[in-house]
Amino acid sequence: MSRTSTKTQVAAAIAIVALAAISTSGIGALAGNRPAANSAASTGCQPTTSTPIPQPTQAELDAAGLGDIPLAPESMRRDLVAAPFSNPTAVTNPLFPIAELDSAILNGRVDGKPFYTETTLLPFTQLIEWTPGQCVRVLVSQYMAFLDGRLTETAIDLYAQADDGSVWYLGEHVFDYDAAGRIVTTEGTWHAGTEGPAAMIMPSEPQIGDANRPENIPGNVFEEVVVTQVDQTFDGPSGPVSGGIVATETHQDGSLSDKWFAPGYGEFLSTDGPDIEALALASPTDSLPGGVPVELTEISDGADRIFSSPLETPAQWRKAERASADMADAWDTFRSGGVPPRLVKPTRVALEELAAQIEARDGSGAHQASVDASYASINLQLRYRPVIEVDTIRFELWARRALVHASAGSLGGVRSDLVTLEWIRDRFVHTVDPVTRTRVDTLVRDLGTAVIDDDLGAAAKTARALREVMAGLV
Repeated sequence: MSRTSTKTQVAAAIAIVALAAISTSGIGALAGNRPAANSAASTGCQPTTSTPIPQPTQAELDAAGLGDIPLAPESMRRDLVAAPFSNPTAVTNPLFPIAELDSAILNGRVDGKPFYTETTLLPFTQLIEWTPGQCVRVLVSQYMAFLDGRLTETAIDLYAQADDGSVWYLGEHVFDYDAAGRIVTTEGTWHAGTEGPAAMIMPSEPQIGDANRPENIPGNVFEEVVVTQVDQTFDGPSGPVSGGIVATETHQDGSLSDKWFAPGYGEFLSTDGPDIEALALASPTDSLPGGVPVELTEISDGADRIFSSPLETPAQWRKAERASADMADAWDTFRSGGVPPRLVKPTRVALEELAAQIEARDGSGAHQASVDASYASINLQLRYRPVIEVDTIRFELWARRALVHASAGSLGGVRSDLVTLEWIRDRFVHTVDPVTRTRVDTLVRDLGTAVIDDDLGAAAKTARALREVMAGLV
């Protein structure tokens, strides 16, 4: 579950798989390819009962290199028995409120580079046969991580709450990417009932000394968490957050990291040496009443005007300069009213980079920077707009990035943008009418074909067509 590591130690990237395997149908394809053991029809589901969780033997720990790592004694463990799962998708545990956390943004630094993540609750559930005869319906959460602006990992996480209030992790499907959008590994993928047992990710009412293993398959995935502090108050996006806990996490390689969990947010901060990932904004936890502030609309509108301009003539550059200056003024006004602290720097940097690219008269750079500035604005608008609207706009902005990269001759950039589009599609497409949905899926497929064919001209044409379709939705 630890996500600050981007697996940059992978020695060599495997060849790119056929993009159609993970495109257009998104997570639906993954669910459809799940082994039959995860289907209620395989053996039939019985009423859930209190169930002991199988634990790895000492020989298994030794074989995985964990034999010499200090682990919590069984007397501290909260995860040796799972309570029944009578209403598993009604997650009410305040320290892991996945059922009520529609979207969250986290950011920080990994390997000395800007790190940014989006976590989204997807609009469907899955049925998992997690132990013979017992099935549990799970919530499905999408995690996407970006390193230095490029997608580096996507994970589909499965969660359920037991009747005692503990939250359990039923598996994840992981894809790690290189900077050119190629899959380098699916290391860390597992599902309860096939690769190993279900694992507790958050006890009910955790106390100091409580231990649980969010992942418990030595040799594949393994983490042990021990609570070290309770009743903590953290500085949150909207002010102080009380009732938090601090824990120490032991990883499979024996390294330790710190984790904070906060009511209304769940995982609030993770550190792994110099790497850090921290909560920047969550919806609906940080949502505010009223419409989108005019200053954020001005930033988005200015970015739209700059992106839509060819930026070829002196007059066009002067208009871009004025638009950039107006965006900076709007930001100064909006910031004076209070901004979630961890979104201040990313927004400022995006606007400064836009001004710098315009001053340098770099058309491609200015277009890319305008997209980044618009993305910073829409992230702030998550406080005021429905998550579906925000994700729909994000999708259109990634189509802009694909157009910029195609026009600049960056095949790797387009491929990375394509994979990002494929995943964000799953967040909003259920709200789109069937004809528009089919058109979006067809264009995403066509963009994948252009990438496979190394045809940047076709990629640019398809990205423009995708933007035209999205114009009717955003």
